[in-house]
Amino acid sequence: MNQTSLLQELVCLPSLQKNVAIILGSLLISMGINFFLMPFKILDGGLIGIALIINYLFGLKVGLIMFLCSIPIFILVWFHFSDMFYNSIYGLFFSSFVIDFLGPYRNLFLYYVDLTPFSSSLIGGFIVGTGIGIMLRYETSTGGTDLLAQYFSKWVPINVGIIIFIIDGMIICLGGLLLSAETFLLSILTITAGGIATSLCTMK
Repeated sequence: MNQTSLLQELVCLPSLQKNVAIILGSLLISMGINFFLMPFKILDGGLIGIALIINYLFGLKVGLIMFLCSIPIFILVWFHFSDMFYNSIYGLFFSSFVIDFLGPYRNLFLYYVDLTPFSSSLIGGFIVGTGIGIMLRYETSTGGTDLLAQYFSKWVPINVGIIIFIIDGMIICLGGLLLSAETFLLSILTITAGGIATSLCTMK
């Protein structure tokens, strides 16, 4: 790849469909995290789950943590599938921004909506999974383990949603050890709902 074509790819914006998928997917992911998972200290899987664990333990911003943890994965993908890098970098930037942007509105949402931990884990998981699935459907993502799942799906004949579900389970187990048994059980419901939603959205 020469310098001219590389520059053209760097400045080339995603298609209109991908832009819509990034915006809609990021909004759904952010709503699921801020309004349904965080109020009850519930985890999702992947880098979102890692970011939530760090947030619950140390109070750092979820979107910022997601962005920083995605850097090594983006470097890996860059050397093997540069097209996946370009398709996901926009999703990473926008979703990380929206997650932290909607955070201050959490209390306003909870003032009008009363949810139980059980219902919140299911609804939140389905909303986040739908957001991820919409982005993956149009070959973009938030980066992180979503990007890893896309990477692995190039080599193994397994649905992207199933791969994400496996990675999510590992993160949930870690979170259960660091946080509480209740967090672990509720998070199992979340990743199950999220895995179903993502699989439905990416089904061909």
